[in-house]
Amino acid sequence: MPLAKRLCSLRSVMWWRRSLRAVAFAVAALTASAAGVGAAEPLLAFGARIAGDDARTRIVVEFDRKPEFSIHYVANPVRVIVDLPETSFGLKPQSLEPRGLFDAIRYGGMGVGTSRLVLSAKGPVEVSHAEVKAEEDGKSFRLVLDAERIDQARFDELLGDQQWTGTVRAVKTDRPVAAAKEPGAFVIAVDPGHGGIDTGAIGSVTKTEEKHVTLAFAEELVATLKREAGVEAFLTRDRDEFLSLPQRVQIARQKGANLFISVHADTLKQKDIRGATVYTISDKASDHLAANLAERENLSDEIAGIPLQSEPAEVADILIDLTRRETQAFSVNLARTVVSSFEGQIKLINNPHRYAGFRVLQAPDVPSILLELGFLSNKDDEKQLLDPEWRKKVSGLLAVAVRRYRDTAVANGG
Repeated sequence: MPLAKRLCSLRSVMWWRRSLRAVAFAVAALTASAAGVGAAEPLLAFGARIAGDDARTRIVVEFDRKPEFSIHYVANPVRVIVDLPETSFGLKPQSLEPRGLFDAIRYGGMGVGTSRLVLSAKGPVEVSHAEVKAEEDGKSFRLVLDAERIDQARFDELLGDQQWTGTVRAVKTDRPVAAAKEPGAFVIAVDPGHGGIDTGAIGSVTKTEEKHVTLAFAEELVATLKREAGVEAFLTRDRDEFLSLPQRVQIARQKGANLFISVHADTLKQKDIRGATVYTISDKASDHLAANLAERENLSDEIAGIPLQSEPAEVADILIDLTRRETQAFSVNLARTVVSSFEGQIKLINNPHRYAGFRVLQAPDVPSILLELGFLSNKDDEKQLLDPEWRKKVSGLLAVAVRRYRDTAVANGG
């Protein structure tokens, strides 16, 4: 073939290749665009600052895009709730150190598509001015909140005027409706403590947040339990999201759980204390450590800005009227079986079975335990909690305990 014809043919092939490549890019772009509809990227909060005194305080949060927001108030204790679209908080911890009118400031996810800023106040406050301002370059936006001290009468008026209970955003989720369990299956709900805006305890060495420790262990435990014949196991949360304490209980009950295991890893001021502990619910705590731990764990909903009255009545009064004695007995038997399985295998705290008024253990018809794997305040415990092999070992021991418990419960007609 003459050189001119070969060049012409080559140019034709190259043109077609470029055309096909362009079509492919266009299709990919359209696909990506379609996939993004209804699944917008989270906002980025990349900077913040706070200034003021006990009379007036200003908070500024910087975003990469313009945020929509709403403000509400919660009493007992006083909190200002700022609801936002889903937001990634890339803030330095010191940027929102509480000062002025506020003694605690927390932020994080609240479920699918939502995030929240919770400002805990020293007394009655009102956000007198709130607006979003564009920066001069137009590439970022500032949310500016001005708060001032008010009297109790004015705060009560604010509470009375707002049409908000804290339940809609707080429990929003995309989890599917619970599927019916297999006939004869033994169903176990594994509840990774904390999540989203509620980070839980912080590791003393690595600064790892408890919410990530509990999820990693819970995932391993569910995988281990699923290998047991006749057992179904599921997570109450499978990602970094906030679930209220009543919601965790409701998820377990809706899915027909026969057992509920809530996983935690707390911190203590006494850094030499270490080891696992198994807790059951009681209207009277076994000791000061159990009472203090229950008090801290029960603050989860308060941290997220959820009013306590949002709890279902049947759950709210379980600590006052513990009439489900059979469920209580099964919970205690499970706790003792777990301790027995752990003994000689992993480090246990002194008196490893304790009890207190944990709100997450309130299911009246589901035997429930709260497992403290160890203490993030102790460097040796923290190292183990982050070790995949250790998590696998403990999950195996728990599976043995569940098997023993199940055999005993079935034998006794439970």
